[in-house]
Amino acid sequence: MDTQRELLIEQRVANEAKSPLIAYLLLIFLWGFGVHRMYLGRWISGLFMLSVWAVGWLLTPILIGWPAVAFVAIWCVIDLFLIPGMIRGDREDIRRRLR
Repeated sequence: MDTQRELLIEQRVANEAKSPLIAYLLLIFLWGFGVHRMYLGRWISGLFMLSVWAVGWLLTPILIGWPAVAFVAIWCVIDLFLIPGMIRGDREDIRRRLR
């Protein structure tokens, strides 16, 4: 593949790929709502995270929602380390699509 085409592909990847900064800001400020996962294209897990978070907080007054809230909180901490891999995968998908 010629260099010019490769440079154009990398430019498109840089323009179309999701921003790690935005993903981290969404995770940090909106925490358990799963918006960071939806932003990164993982809609099903993002909606699942949102629903577990919401149900957990709705059930905390009767003390059975705390495990759900804790589960999502731990999931968010794990996502702090998974975001770079998600973005790398997104960039690889864009490269595959453009070639």
